[in-house]
Amino acid sequence: MISIDEFEDLLDEIAQEIPPVFFEELNGGILVDPGHPCHPESVDGNLYIMGEYRVHPAMGKYIVIYYGSFRMAYSELPLAELRGEMRRVLLHEFRHHVEGRAGLRDLEIFDAEQIAGYKAEHKKEG
Repeated sequence: MISIDEFEDLLDEIAQEIPPVFFEELNGGILVDPGHPCHPESVDGNLYIMGEYRVHPAMGKYIVIYYGSFRMAYSELPLAELRGEMRRVLLHEFRHHVEGRAGLRDLEIFDAEQIAGYKAEHKKEG
């Protein structure tokens, strides 16, 4: 796995591919956190939160990408595939930002459906 500094550099490169209009009102920017938070609905402790879009009264709107989660989930991936996963997660969080600005919740609903499916699948296995 690449270092956190290399991860940040790669994330910056990916972010530069995103048109500037999508950054409007994202006043906190994109942050990299070294943690690897487990999703609260995780059945086995291996469902990591890869990124989050946050709206905070004092800090504003920003995106957090969890280096530690990528390290836990994708440490064996070749760099090109890791880059693809980073891009996928970053675009997912940007979609939350854009939908939030538009007053939409489609991606939130999709995420909830994905978690419900995950839980149902694990219930069948258990």
